[in-house]
Amino acid sequence: MTKPIMKAAITDFLPTAGTTIPASFAIADLGCSCGPNTLFVVSDIISIIIDLCNATKHELPEFQVFLNDLPENDFNTLFSSFLPTFQAKLSEQMKSKYGALATLSCFFNGVPGSYYGRLFAQESLHFVHSSYCLMWRSQVPQGLEGNKGNIYIARSSPASVIRAFYEQFQRDFSTFLDCRGQELVVGGRMVLTILGRRSDDPSSDECCHHVNLLATVLNEMVSEGLIEEEKMDSFNIPYYTPSPKEVRWEVQKQGSFSVDSLEVSKVDWSVFDTSFDPNVVLKDREYGMTMCMRATAEPLLVGHFGGEVIDEVFKRYRAHLADHMSKQKTLFINVIVSLKKIT
Repeated sequence: MTKPIMKAAITDFLPTAGTTIPASFAIADLGCSCGPNTLFVVSDIISIIIDLCNATKHELPEFQVFLNDLPENDFNTLFSSFLPTFQAKLSEQMKSKYGALATLSCFFNGVPGSYYGRLFAQESLHFVHSSYCLMWRSQVPQGLEGNKGNIYIARSSPASVIRAFYEQFQRDFSTFLDCRGQELVVGGRMVLTILGRRSDDPSSDECCHHVNLLATVLNEMVSEGLIEEEKMDSFNIPYYTPSPKEVRWEVQKQGSFSVDSLEVSKVDWSVFDTSFDPNVVLKDREYGMTMCMRATAEPLLVGHFGGEVIDEVFKRYRAHLADHMSKQKTLFINVIVSLKKIT
């Protein structure tokens, strides 16, 4: 869904560099994690630029690729397990398109640190990408004492709690835009995919239900004495799923970027039931979604409740999820925004 948007952003950018494409093209993927997905994106970006250079008879630039995540990310796994295979495939693609003598200069760097701060030198980047990261906040908002029984925004959350989550999003996203505004060259592009919502209501089920199912499980375990009530009441997820209006407003307010495009897409939860390998069949339709939730939530849960309850939490989560998915269609809503650096 985002690939055509990336292609349009890169195609629109390159002529602004003048008659010559930059000799070195700098790409950053923010929140890269430690799996191969980030390299799929990098491959798409490089392929788009290669095709554009070929069509316009420009010399191919060198590529500088920056892969960013928090210091806890295992960059060694990314570089040792996936990068060698990726580089070999990219080299093969180059030779198949442009002949046996074609070469590609591509240099990879790991950049540990929070993207809610400066990561790169002034005006050193040409293209920034981030996917499924910017719904995560830099910290749990202050003032959530009234959110008893919830771990995020819910129908029962008071207005002060909803406001606290929203204001934390405003601070974080504005800071993110400030930092990237300093790091991108004028005319540089940024494509961001954020888990969000269509509704103006922050407590809408379309953005909250997968999280609130987890709250249901934790409350169930509190009632059975498996989790302390005080721990439950003090646990909130540093998260916010913005609407397109909220994203546009922060971009306009901050002022470093213009909005090239702002789109909303839908992904059915059941997409996690399919595998790229047709020989692999998942046991049931809620398994993939449960594992997706566990991959993101487990570190937060372990840090707050301890590791001994985790297996039980996700065993119950899977059961609740199966019941929910049997009754209604469930969707993830993505907000995809393409931005141009203007000042």
